[in-house]
Amino acid sequence: MKSLKELFRIGLGPSSSHTMGPGFAAGEFLRRYPEAASYRVELQGSLAATGRGHLTDRAILRVLPEAKTGILWHPEIIPAFHPNGMHFSALDAAGRIQGEWTVYSVGGGALRTEGDPEDTPEVYPLQNFSDAVAWSEREGRPLWRLPDAYDAPDIRDHFAKVWLQMKSSIEAGLNKDDVLPGDLHLARKACSVYAKAKLHQKSFRRTGLVSAYALAACEENASGNMVVTAPTCGSCGVLPAVLRYSQEWLECTDEQILNAIAVAGIVGNTAKQNGSISGAEVGCQGEVGVACAMAAAAAASLLGGTAPQIEYAAEIGLEHFLGLTCDPVLGLVQIPCIERNALAANRSMVAAEYALLSDGKHRVSFDNVVSVMKSTGHDLPALYRETAGGGLAMVVH
Repeated sequence: MKSLKELFRIGLGPSSSHTMGPGFAAGEFLRRYPEAASYRVELQGSLAATGRGHLTDRAILRVLPEAKTGILWHPEIIPAFHPNGMHFSALDAAGRIQGEWTVYSVGGGALRTEGDPEDTPEVYPLQNFSDAVAWSEREGRPLWRLPDAYDAPDIRDHFAKVWLQMKSSIEAGLNKDDVLPGDLHLARKACSVYAKAKLHQKSFRRTGLVSAYALAACEENASGNMVVTAPTCGSCGVLPAVLRYSQEWLECTDEQILNAIAVAGIVGNTAKQNGSISGAEVGCQGEVGVACAMAAAAAASLLGGTAPQIEYAAEIGLEHFLGLTCDPVLGLVQIPCIERNALAANRSMVAAEYALLSDGKHRVSFDNVVSVMKSTGHDLPALYRETAGGGLAMVVH
């Protein structure tokens, strides 16, 4: 598995696959052909189908010179390698092609080119989450120590930056009550939900506070502001909400929160390697479903769970999102994405508590569920995989 730096990325929303990835790709192409007279970018498949709502063109034109760049939309072209295809061309003054590059935004801000070896190294000698649990039990060390053993020497510093940005995104979102950009004219809710939640009794208060924190981060994402992929922009509210609430409720130190981020990262990394975190590839189960698993594992870790209990929490978190479609209304990361984050954050807390009521033994493993998620996602018709061509996207106008 790769470094957790590639899972937890800090960047502008609203979509890691449709905004961050294309922005990174545009930057790389500009570095390759800085002297081109003009540029042409052809967006294919899901990138073209929902790219306008996801601000894909804005992300590209932040990097490539707008006056010299043409963007073409080809939703009818669905690449076999991955549905988020991009074809870049650099042209000379006569319109002749100087250079070309086809690249795919595969989720979480990551890029892949077909047929080429990946340019970032594998740093974890693990294939799945069961290997991580086995390592913990064999070494007698908690799961959060795994990145210390194999990841970059500064991985804890990266986690600290991630946690700082997560807190910043929540705080910014809690203090705004305007309308989100786009034709839905959707009003922000985090500020209001937060104010109401503080007035309620303990059981109802948790639902309100966790929801408010998730809404806050997601509304910042929907506004194109800075967030952390956890594992994607579209699911960026789940883990931060659970971490902030857990810190307040359990009085956790920042160091303990960083430990929980490490555990969540291992869960997300194994789902990314063996399944997918791309809504365009497997639907929202790969985004909000995986985020719920990550947050459930983090919460179970903070509650003192054993490695098997943490694995069980992650399994519960993902299992009950199997088959979840990706159907953004108007292609915007707003309806149903924002509300799904709030519900998933609350569900992850319940999953952690349920797992801790057990001894951690269960019949279906997290790795089993990841495998099912991948096959289920591939069986979903394309209109339910981030094309805004089916589901809620067709009934809300």
